[in-house]
Amino acid sequence: MFILALIINHSGKLHEAGCDEAGRGCLAGPVFAAAVILPPDFFHPDLNDSKKLTQKKRYELRDVIKNESMAWSIARLDAPDIDKYNILWASVRAMHKALDKIKIRPEHILVDGNKFKSYKEINHDCIVKGDSLYTSIAAASILAKTYRDDFMLKLHKKYPKYQWDTNKGYPTEKHRSAIVKYGPCEFHRKSFQLYPAPEQLSLF
Repeated sequence: MFILALIINHSGKLHEAGCDEAGRGCLAGPVFAAAVILPPDFFHPDLNDSKKLTQKKRYELRDVIKNESMAWSIARLDAPDIDKYNILWASVRAMHKALDKIKIRPEHILVDGNKFKSYKEINHDCIVKGDSLYTSIAAASILAKTYRDDFMLKLHKKYPKYQWDTNKGYPTEKHRSAIVKYGPCEFHRKSFQLYPAPEQLSLF
């Protein structure tokens, strides 16, 4: 059985927020971030890194997280801000925005990855692959992923030629070939390598 650890203080009352993002490696669309504070005794046997779950299971768990968490929030930064700040710091800014919106002020923050900027003098820890180790980060990864997927499905209706309903903005072969054929749109990240290198063009 996959068991996740949860850090609490000695009183068992620490409000700890897990933070994660979705969409860092995409060519198009926003980066989404989530912050989640779970009850100290929260447990769900299926909770795991969103990338290790089926789409159906992610959406099932999203409802569980929203209903059973003490507090949760979602935020995003769009392509122009990603181009302005770069994707790493845009992701951190999105996490800060999510923390701004959460209804309970956390006493400690757990962040997936190895980079973060301090938030309002609240102590934080960065954990590489934290979404596979801590329940609150895993929960945040599921919220960020599912809300971003929903957003990209809406954008797909406006720009169906990029097939964002299936690739969600990631650099798949079909997405790259559509950029070559039609050019980028307003939702593409201009600071990213949108077009394949010349030697890659023969693949499309």
